[in-house]
Amino acid sequence: MSAEPAPGSAERPMQELTVIYDGQCPFCANYVRLYRLRRLVGLVTLVDARGTHPALAEVRRAGLDLDAGMAVRWQGRLYHGAEALHVLALLGSETGLFNRLNHWLFSRPKLGRWLYPAMVAGRKLSLRLLGRKLIAE
Repeated sequence: MSAEPAPGSAERPMQELTVIYDGQCPFCANYVRLYRLRRLVGLVTLVDARGTHPALAEVRRAGLDLDAGMAVRWQGRLYHGAEALHVLALLGSETGLFNRLNHWLFSRPKLGRWLYPAMVAGRKLSLRLLGRKLIAE
């Protein structure tokens, strides 16, 4: 049995993943902090949607509402909301309870689309209770 090539090696080119999330949302910030990706993802860039990172311009041009969901750029394509979590679930490690649960929930697109609106509502409620504004405000 041969060893898996290291990220960035000649056998496995470095792949970049960008996750755009609300850094003032405690759920979003903890999610990206806790999430572990498999080794096939080389470079992971976390972008606070309230900042000035160039990826935000791409998200705006695509017409994605970051108050309605996080965005993920993977292999040249933007994913939004439940679809973004589905991509992360497919790329995620299954090490640890949090990652196993995330994989189980969001590797199933229909289940993710059903759960995601409740997650967005919970985010908006928590921001309101914490006295924080939505991204678009």
